[in-house]
Amino acid sequence: MTKSQSPQQVLRSRERYEDIRRVTVIGGIIDLLLGVIKITVGKLAFSQALVADGVHSLSDLATDFMVIWAAKHASRGPDEHHPYGHQRIETVATIVLGLMLSAVAIGIAYDALEDLWRHERISVPGAWALVVAVLSVISKEWVYHYTIRVAERLQSEMLRSNAWHSRTDAISSVIVIIGVAGAMIGWVYLDAIAAVAVAIMILYIAIGMVRNGILELIDTGVEPERLQTMNTVIRNTEGVIDAHDVRTRLMGANIYLDGHVLVDPKVSVSEGHRIGEAVRHRLKQEFDGISDITIHIDSEDDESYQLSDKLPLRNELKEKFLDQLADIPQAHEIRRIIFHYLNGRIHAEFWLPLLSFESLDQAEQVAAEIRHRLSQDDHVAKVDVLFN
Repeated sequence: MTKSQSPQQVLRSRERYEDIRRVTVIGGIIDLLLGVIKITVGKLAFSQALVADGVHSLSDLATDFMVIWAAKHASRGPDEHHPYGHQRIETVATIVLGLMLSAVAIGIAYDALEDLWRHERISVPGAWALVVAVLSVISKEWVYHYTIRVAERLQSEMLRSNAWHSRTDAISSVIVIIGVAGAMIGWVYLDAIAAVAVAIMILYIAIGMVRNGILELIDTGVEPERLQTMNTVIRNTEGVIDAHDVRTRLMGANIYLDGHVLVDPKVSVSEGHRIGEAVRHRLKQEFDGISDITIHIDSEDDESYQLSDKLPLRNELKEKFLDQLADIPQAHEIRRIIFHYLNGRIHAEFWLPLLSFESLDQAEQVAAEIRHRLSQDDHVAKVDVLFN
């Protein structure tokens, strides 16, 4: 059985994809222009750091395409083979983005270190390299702020990673400015050193992206402080006595939560279900990003008490008890039997019509006999006989 999406969920998924695509396309156009300009000017102005920065910008363009592709497929709803949807595509894309950035960083560092190791004469960069680097800082910082605002609103780790990809480009351009300026005033190797610094910074960001993606793939939950707040909200819901085994896991922008809620053991099944629905409603009201909530209603604290999973089920118990009461004429008039499975034993309620008895004394005598007979069973903790 697959999970279906409501019309509101479908609309939110579509709007989410459109928002991600719009911000990413704008960033991609800027990445393309900057990448071409940096590499061209870097070659003409003899700036190794600016060329490295241009490669970084083009790697941003490649990741922009990946973000759009991942967002499109991650927005698809559940199907027969993916009952929880396709949000993990965003997670995988985040890891791939990080690995691509790592490769770019290693390549940049290798080329720059090779020149430094061989002590080759590095040409002094021209002034245009400085102008382009300043232009890059301004434009990429704008892209970062634009993208991060959308990422925070959508709670998209993938888009947040892409925003930081843009910021690394801006920061690396600052390093390029330092390297080019230093080389122009006589520190000729500073440009190559700046290229290495850019590579190290890119690698640091990339490792963080890969790490966060892997943590999500292995079902890492929300931070402990937020989980504690969720537990408090659950326990403060009317009808809830306690809660335990509350767990979360992240899937793309969504949080999946499950937990056990302890209620009064004598409430009806429908009331227990209603309490569970109240817990779900409060959690979704208090916390953004919770997509799916599974609440297990407990009639007893199964962390502390003996479980009842070895006790016989209703039909077996009913047949057994009625056989034991077969010689009591009024027992054939039993209208309702309720079993409570508590602390590894059974609490039984038998409902009899009062009109079946000639007097109240007879009713009490029969009730006492029923309690006496059934209480001999090791599975039985308590027997109540009620009249209506």
